[in-house]
Amino acid sequence: MRRSIRGLGLCSALLMVALCVGTAQAQSGYPDKPVRIVLPYGPGGIADVTTRLVAQKLSERMHQNFFIDNRPGAGGIVAAKAVMASPADGYTLFLTGNGAAINESLFKKPPYHVLTDFSSVSMLAEFEMLLVTKAGSKLDTVAKIVAYAKEHPGKLNFGAINVGSTQNLSAELFRMTTGVKAALITYRTTPELVTALLRGDVDVGFDYLAPLRPMIVAKKLDVIATSGDHPDPQLPGVPLVKDSGYPDYVVTSWNGISGPAGVPKPIIDKLSKEIGAVLKLPEIKEKMAGLGMEPRPTTPEEMDERTKHDIAKWRVVVDKAGIPKQ
Repeated sequence: MRRSIRGLGLCSALLMVALCVGTAQAQSGYPDKPVRIVLPYGPGGIADVTTRLVAQKLSERMHQNFFIDNRPGAGGIVAAKAVMASPADGYTLFLTGNGAAINESLFKKPPYHVLTDFSSVSMLAEFEMLLVTKAGSKLDTVAKIVAYAKEHPGKLNFGAINVGSTQNLSAELFRMTTGVKAALITYRTTPELVTALLRGDVDVGFDYLAPLRPMIVAKKLDVIATSGDHPDPQLPGVPLVKDSGYPDYVVTSWNGISGPAGVPKPIIDKLSKEIGAVLKLPEIKEKMAGLGMEPRPTTPEEMDERTKHDIAKWRVVVDKAGIPKQ
């Protein structure tokens, strides 16, 4: 009996060694088949374009195809659930970002938790908000916007897209930080917001550079300030809101790559290192700059910390703004 037990124990030990060796070999050979990156957006947008740039370079560096799977819908929930249902082997990745951090506060029962249901890999890029007006507006500085709003409470209209979006919440945060009384009108798309600005229905709009650039270049919109924490080289001479008397007003949106919870750390670290190398390529920096984005490679731990920071930051804004939870 003792021999049988010893034999069984030896077999179990050998099996565990074989499994560990097999797992280690699989991880060291990663990737040995195509890798899918699931996007919660449709094709053609800024997130899609930038992720495809990174995916192409990862394919070249890692000698496997990194391909995009667009899964728009339900505020990113469709894409998130597709990733959560996938094996935690590094072959299904997820484009996430501060939108996922905001979602933690928009639902009574969030459909997922970004820090526990996913494995952070690396941030990709940051991009700031622009405050814009119709060209030639007399409200051509943050100081004038605030002064007019305080002298004429309720007379100004701010505009942004989609309740709960970073654009929308950045406008809410501006109202809270400056203490102005201004209406906030919500639009479905950026073109609708631009039309409202040109028509005079909205006095100040909040959105990103990429979708606004054509109207800025055409001199139909003026950029009054940016929401970042340092000047934007794409917008020389444009001041920061934080340097206009409101040091607490800094809004930078971001995106990054995650996998399902439980992806082995060697795979996570390998992906993070390769993404960091891609984001340092001059051509990637140049193309992202043209889209109003700044490459921001991080470690998985740094991405987790940024996510925690944004969850706490935007929860305060959502609660103070009284945005109904879904």
